[in-house]
Amino acid sequence: MKIIVNAKPHEIAATDLQSALQELGFAGSSVATALNGSFVSRSQRAEVPLAEGDRLEVLAPMQGG
Repeated sequence: MKIIVNAKPHEIAATDLQSALQELGFAGSSVATALNGSFVSRSQRAEVPLAEGDRLEVLAPMQGG
C-alpha cells in the first residue's frame, strides 16, 4: 500500500504502524510518531492499523544546544 512518510510517498507491505516502522528502517530507533496528525505512543504502535494514503510523521530527537 502507498502511504506518505515525512511528506514523501512510500510503498509498503506492512499493515500496522510498528511493522511499517521496521520496514522503513526505524526499528530500534528512538522516534516519535504521528499518524494523520495524531500522536501514537510506542506502546500502541502494534495495534494501529494503516490504510492506503495515511500520512505518517516520524521524528527523531536532536542532540546539541
